[in-house]
Amino acid sequence: MELRQVRYFVTVAQELHFGRAAERLHIVQSAVSQQIRRLERELGTDLFDRSARQVRLTAVGERFLPEARALLAAEQRALAVVAELTAGRPRALRLGTSTGLGAHLDRVLDALAGLAPEIGVELVSVRARERLDRVVSHDLDAAFLRGEPDGGGRDGLSFVPLWQDPLVAVVPARHRLAAVPGTVSLAELADVPLVLTERRNNRALVDLVVNACHDAGFTPRPGPTYGSLDDTLTAIGAPGVPTEGLWTVVYAAHAARLSTPRVAFLAFRNLGMELTTYLAIRRTDPPAGLDLLLKACAVPDPGRDADLDR
Repeated sequence: MELRQVRYFVTVAQELHFGRAAERLHIVQSAVSQQIRRLERELGTDLFDRSARQVRLTAVGERFLPEARALLAAEQRALAVVAELTAGRPRALRLGTSTGLGAHLDRVLDALAGLAPEIGVELVSVRARERLDRVVSHDLDAAFLRGEPDGGGRDGLSFVPLWQDPLVAVVPARHRLAAVPGTVSLAELADVPLVLTERRNNRALVDLVVNACHDAGFTPRPGPTYGSLDDTLTAIGAPGVPTEGLWTVVYAAHAARLSTPRVAFLAFRNLGMELTTYLAIRRTDPPAGLDLLLKACAVPDPGRDADLDR
């Protein structure tokens, strides 16, 4: 068994598509298929069910996946040890990040640099489920996660609440609601189509918004789905969109970083339009520097304190 084959297997298991896996690995699809077949022959069993329409893990493949991830994590730890010894400096903390942390992440990194300038940080941006898997397998030291994890999370992990992430509404800049800067209630958006990612991509966010709309007395009108936040904001601000427009939500911390004059960001008057951000950590075998990272995460947000003083 070669680590290259294990790496290919994990990538295909994540994508459930040989073509996309090959793109991520920057090799041709035939090479991925060939190495997976060799791995299966060596193991004496199929790891994937293949059909013309889909690729699925077999029961053996499902069981092998966490062990494969552990192998790759062990490889990374071995490389990190060598790097520490040869560079004469401590290993960087590997942190899984979430889109749109904005000033929160800046504050944490600045605080950590002040507490322990010798500790480096490596940021890894992957989907929430993969973030948790990587913390379990020691491939990440910790990970930021918005909202409570699916099904209670992962065995062996603890979730430390850090801060609240408020949401803001995004509407076309020409919309009547944007004419007077301020806040908006969900009821005022009842007739406007809502653009949201698919629930499987962000269960916590979608459930929060949809349930809040129901509490406000309406079922949101579904709008079109776009491939990225940039595409969504472009569509909302496009001149050809009907008068009532479209709307979506973004995190306030992210909105502060966006420069899109064709849309307006409005705070909600409705209570509860926010998600808790957690730090996912292992219950056992914590990495060096975790205590300092938690201290850095606990540093107050000066912007929030200023808001409370007003």
